[in-house]
Amino acid sequence: MDSSGTPHAGLLRFDDLATWRVREERPATAELAGRTIAKTGPWGQGPALLQQLAVLDGMDLADTSPASAELVHTVVEGAKLALADRDAWYGDPDHVDVPLDTLLSPGYADERRALIGADASDGLRPGRPDGREPRLPRRVLAEVDAARTAGTGTGTGTGGATPAPRARAAGVGEPTFAPDAGPDPLTGPDPRTGPDPRTGPDGVARGDTCHLDVVDRWGNVVSVTPSGGWLQSSPAIPGLGFQLPTRAQMFWVEPGLPNSLGPRKRPRTTLSPTLVLRDGVAELACGTPGGDQQDQWQLPFLLNHLVYGMGIQEAIDAPSWHTTHLVSSFAPREIEILGLHAEDRLGADVLADLRRRGHRVTVTGPWSLGRLSAVGTRPDGMLRGAATPRGMQAYAVGR
Repeated sequence: MDSSGTPHAGLLRFDDLATWRVREERPATAELAGRTIAKTGPWGQGPALLQQLAVLDGMDLADTSPASAELVHTVVEGAKLALADRDAWYGDPDHVDVPLDTLLSPGYADERRALIGADASDGLRPGRPDGREPRLPRRVLAEVDAARTAGTGTGTGTGGATPAPRARAAGVGEPTFAPDAGPDPLTGPDPRTGPDPRTGPDGVARGDTCHLDVVDRWGNVVSVTPSGGWLQSSPAIPGLGFQLPTRAQMFWVEPGLPNSLGPRKRPRTTLSPTLVLRDGVAELACGTPGGDQQDQWQLPFLLNHLVYGMGIQEAIDAPSWHTTHLVSSFAPREIEILGLHAEDRLGADVLADLRRRGHRVTVTGPWSLGRLSAVGTRPDGMLRGAATPRGMQAYAVGR
């Protein structure tokens, strides 16, 4: 039984599992502030972070203040372009021809950078790497056109009007903690007695992705984002006792898309761990739960630390933001045109400037966006670690 309300035969066969093997893959990489940033291939969304960095690399970031309206606007507009490419081009490279070298090339970054103007764009603008025509799902294009015509912020397939709340079946929707529930863990009431961010507005318990960063005494560094099944939200298979993963919902059933459903094909996931290398040696591991926000929350952290010189805890604690002007990776695949969620610690002047530029700003609590952690080594060999206080969910532990 799935969200359609109709039972279906299983899609996995014995040899699908019996012949599967873990393998090593060469990472996708980009350069920033004398470091190499390493991400997964295009079967994950990780290269979207690299595309954002390539666009920003051609700008004078040192002349821009951290968490300023100019920086937030530029980062958001770059994220919108990179995530549009994600949805038009990314998929399992074993099955589709992903033009990743071009998407990460300096020339392509120059083309994309030229599209960023002083005001927020309401378009969904994937590029044309190597002259190829991008292809987005027909339903997404129709919803975006309807939302832009109606002048509203949500593409819903209903002429841009805000729809009635949809019934969510098991395994549907992003299974993440409520983004703005619960008290401020630093200045608000005792989180043990306030609202629980793990419970949604409907009172249903929510799970979330996990993220782990580990460094040992020899400097070996691991970044991993294990995810794919939640006891609260994933349906159990009767008689077998295990849950279906949520990642298969990221496939499209419309044929011919890079991420269309296919035999032995990996779905394009949101899971996006990060390694930072200096002179080829791993220096830092970082990451976060958060679905489509994972690479958006990591980007200001990397800028704060590597460009603006903040320590890793200070960089994590700095005000955060993300855009919702993207095709959600989770059913029912909604999109909020011009949507921007920002912590109120950015300040009234910054938020007003962003609205003036055309962003539809949703102001969230002061410590609500991001669940980052990071570990690594200093040049003198000292180990270091940091974790966000947001939601009282993350920990940094050493011995």
